[in-house]
Order: sequence, then structure tokens, then C-alpha cells
Amino acid sequence: MFIFDGLDESRLPLDFCSNPKCCEVTEPASVDVLLTNLIEGNLLPSALLWITTRPAAANQIPPECVGQVTEIRGFNDPQKDEYFRKRISDENLASRTITHLKSSRSLYIMCHIPVFCWISATVVESTSQQLGIDHESKESEVEMPRTLTQMYTRFLIIQTSIKHVKYTDREETDEEVIFKLGKLAFQQLEKGNLIFYEEDLKECGIDITEASVYSGVCTQIFREEAGLYQGKVFSFVHLSIQEFLAALYVFLCFSNRERNMADQRQTSQLSALFRAPTLHDLLKTAVDLALYSTNGHLDLFLRFLLGLSLASNQNLLKDLLPQSSSQSESSEQTVQYVKQKIRDQSSSDRRINLFYCLNELNHHAVVEGIDRHSGALYVDMLLPGEWKTVIFTFKMSEEQLAEFDLQKFIKTPENDQTELLSPDEVLQKLLPVATISTSARLKGCDLTERSCSYLASALNSHSSSLRELHLSENKLLDSGMELLCPALSNQNCKLEELWLYDCKLTEKSCSYLASALTAHSSSLTLLDLGGNNLDSGVKLLCSALCHQHCKLEELQLNGCNLTEESCSYLASALTSHSSSLRLLNLCDNILISKSAVEPLCALVKDSRCTLEKLQWSESGKRRELRQMT
Repeated sequence: MFIFDGLDESRLPLDFCSNPKCCEVTEPASVDVLLTNLIEGNLLPSALLWITTRPAAANQIPPECVGQVTEIRGFNDPQKDEYFRKRISDENLASRTITHLKSSRSLYIMCHIPVFCWISATVVESTSQQLGIDHESKESEVEMPRTLTQMYTRFLIIQTSIKHVKYTDREETDEEVIFKLGKLAFQQLEKGNLIFYEEDLKECGIDITEASVYSGVCTQIFREEAGLYQGKVFSFVHLSIQEFLAALYVFLCFSNRERNMADQRQTSQLSALFRAPTLHDLLKTAVDLALYSTNGHLDLFLRFLLGLSLASNQNLLKDLLPQSSSQSESSEQTVQYVKQKIRDQSSSDRRINLFYCLNELNHHAVVEGIDRHSGALYVDMLLPGEWKTVIFTFKMSEEQLAEFDLQKFIKTPENDQTELLSPDEVLQKLLPVATISTSARLKGCDLTERSCSYLASALNSHSSSLRELHLSENKLLDSGMELLCPALSNQNCKLEELWLYDCKLTEKSCSYLASALTAHSSSLTLLDLGGNNLDSGVKLLCSALCHQHCKLEELQLNGCNLTEESCSYLASALTSHSSSLRLLNLCDNILISKSAVEPLCALVKDSRCTLEKLQWSESGKRRELRQMT
């Protein structure tokens, strides 16, 4: 086995197209050639390779060479809250920090990155101390950052103030230090480098002997590590800090053109930024360059640069960068340009990042279509070009959506020639909306088994809030249940009610459901299987009802073509001390006689049995028996 840890930190080109083929272990070759041939399987084909890397570098590897991909997602929502409660000693401040971050959805999403949690906690604590406001007061929340740019700007100010305490004898001004660090961050970001060497620092005017001081200038922003065989190597604590300083460097160059002309005379790929005549042209160019990037490495850089264009963020920096001229210009022109680019994009990732860019520009028109009390969306008809708008709107909403109804989004627009998506495709596009809802109504939407795979993925997500899932009157088939049921056993799944009336299921689906119901992490309390031809499959469900992990309290089996034998299985299961069932519906099963129901009726009358309500049909009429208390 070969383990390549941090492939993105390597400066090797990894040219899979041009590198020569190498099959012999005794044949001399460069490290780059060895790597590409190992990955392609030409060299030591039986060897196993394990590579850790960022997504941008992973895209360099041909897909056919990849056997398995694992994504490290960072903190889930409960872990985010746990971090702040452990990191911030004051309980009131920790609670207010969590509440504030949740109110700004874009910041809370970023908290899946542990370093961002640390940055946020540092900023919140420092801001509270500076304002001198009692932690129990809510006034300080007004001053808390609501955008990514505000958060990182405040963090830079805090770290620079620490430098004044530690290194009072430094001759360089804050602006000079930040400019050099920003130049290093920008140049290395453009090259795609996260690790820097001594020559990189020298090129930016950073004295190698002063490197340790530069580590203290921004304290924990910048670090140095002892690399293997190559002396000292350097990096920023996190890529987002590098991207922020790179954006700040570009903005400083633009704001101080005459003083920074030498830095503007470069012929790099991003040199167009330094030739922009106006602030709007600068931002417009940055948007285009970010969209042109094949691996999205300028996405966060763009968000920071747009945020720095606001006068409010420039005011935050005025004490730190007194020589920088302010650039106040209406952002409306830039907002309209970003909106146009959103409409033009086919890539969902690019569209989402552009929406976040609007957030950095303090433009929140995208969320004004939400009724914050009911969660209703003020759009009657959505065309394919607007899917991501909807998703982002709900993601940015402060209120959790109570119910998601797919029927609202699959209406056929009149007199429209746009090729419509299938209901399965519509659900796939809007799955993030359904996932953050507590109830998803997908009844009678012409969904197929394809949707079951999408829903399984959503239920497996740690961010899923779904408690109710209504799938009745869709042709899901047994194959769909085979895809969906494993998710019901996942520890992240919080689903409590599952409605599957008339989904063309058979006894085969009962085996999948029985397995899910007996899982230790299963949380299902209601299961509706009415209108399906289950027949002997009830025997499998009954075995699940006896299981100690089964939490089912309501079971709908109306119109399932059940026989009298099914009643005997149910009676046996309900006498088990492990059964939790309280309601059982056997209506519209014409093969079940009155005598077959009698044992179940006896159980309802027995106060020692959990069954409290029994529904069945007799002579074409529905009957109901309740346990007397």
C-alpha cells in the first residue's frame, strides 16, 4: 500500500496525458512520472493507493483510476453547538453565539469547518469584551458579524492587536505586514499552492530570518512547519485565511494604485484584476475569472473581494489600514451582474457560490420571497432555470420549513416551450429543501424508484430534519423499497412517520421494512402500507413487531389482500412483551372474517396489551374498537 497524504500540497504537475508510461520498478523515473503510473496502475498494478487531497486536486486524477471516494465533511450541526459550548466558558455567551450563527445561515453552514468555528468563537468573545456589554444583554448581537467578510475582517484586526502586545519593537506598520502576507497569499493561491517555501517568502519581501516573527504578526494565522528534507515550509492555518488575505491584497492594490504600481505590472492569469479602471470593473472581472476557473479555487476569494467593496467593511479596516483610500461605489450594478451570471450558469455549485456572493454584498432580495411565519414560497411556477434559487432561498431562511409540498413545483406551465423535468428530477433538484423540512409531502407526484435513492441519500445526511415522509400513490415498487429501507436504519435518520399507501408494493417490501424496523437506530412510530398487495408479507412484519428495537405504534394495513392467517400472526406478535403497537387498521381486507378478528378484539379489551385501537371491516362497514380506560 502507498499512502499519499496531502496530494494537493505537492507541486508536481501530475500530467497524466503527457507523462511517459512506466511499468518496471527498476526503471529510473522522476517522482511525477512514478506517481502518475502508480495511480494509473501501470506500475505495481496490484498495489493499493490511498490518497488524501482537497477536491480541486482530486479532479486531476482520471475518474477511471478511482475505486472509492470518501468525503470528510467536518462537524455536523450537534457537533457545531458542542464545540461552542466547550470553547466559550460563559454559558450565556455560548448560547447567544450559537443563536447568532444559526440566524445567519451562510455562517452556520461554514461552521462545518472546525477552524471556522475557532475563528467565530474568537471574534464573538473579543467583540463582546470590546463593547463592554453584559453577556446577558442582546445589544451586542447587533454588532456581531453577519457575513463571511465581516467575520474575517474582525479576526484580522484581533490578531494584529495581539501582535502589538507581543512584538512592540517591530518597525513595520500593520499595513506593510498585511500587504506582504496578502501578496504571498495571492500569488500562491493563483498557483494553487497551499504550502510555501523560503523562496516564496523572499519574493514577497518577507525576510526568512524574520519568519518566526511573521508567525506572531498574525499569531495563529500563519504557521511554519519543518518539512521532510527541505528545511522550513510555511502555510496559513486554513485555506480560507489565505483566500481572505489574497482578496485584501487585490483590494489594497486597487485602492492605492500609484503606490503599488510595481505589483500591478504582472502578466499572470489574474493580471486583468489590476487593470480594471473602476471598482465595478474590478468586481466584474473577478466574477468572470472565478467562473472561468475549472476547479473553483477562486470561489471564496471572490466572496471576500465583493464583501471588501462595501463601505461598512472598509470602515472596519480604517484603523488597520489608514493609508488606503476608501472605494465607495453603489453595489447595485455589481448585484445585477451577479444575478445575470446566476441565470447563465448550468453548474449548481457555481450558482450557489454566486448566491453567497450576493449575501456578501448585503443583497437579500433572494430571501424576500419567504413568508417567515408560514414558510410559504411566493412563487407559483418555477422553471428549470430557477431551481437553485429556491434551494438557496430555503437554506438562507432563518425559519425551519415546516412542510415541503412537491406538488407546488411540478405544475405544467401553460404556453411554455421549456423542456420540463420529470417529477423524479424535480425532487432531486429540490432535495435540499425537503431535507431541511420536518415534513415532506410527495403524495401522488408520479415518482418512481429513482426517487427512493435520492430520498435515501437525504435521510442518511446528518443535516436532515425530516420527521414525516408522505410517499403514497407513487409507483415505487419493491425495488424502490430496497433502495429506501437501508436509510431507515441509519443513525442519522430521524424519520418517525412513513406513508406508503398504494405504492405497488408486495410481500418482498415487507422483508426490507422488517429489517429497518428492527434496527437499533430505527425511529419509525407510524407505517402506512395500505392499498398494497402484501399477502403473506405480514408474517415478516409481525416478526419485527416482536423485536425489542421496534418502536412502531401505528400500522395501517387496510386494503392489503390479507387473509385470516395474517390475523393469527398479528395476534401472536401483539402478545409479545416487546410490542409497542397501539393502533392497527385492517379495514377493506375482504378475506378476513369476523371470527379471525375476534382474537385481536380480545387483545384490545385486555389492559395489559399495548393495542388501544383496532379498525376492521364487517359486512362492508367499517368497525372500530377502542380500549376502555
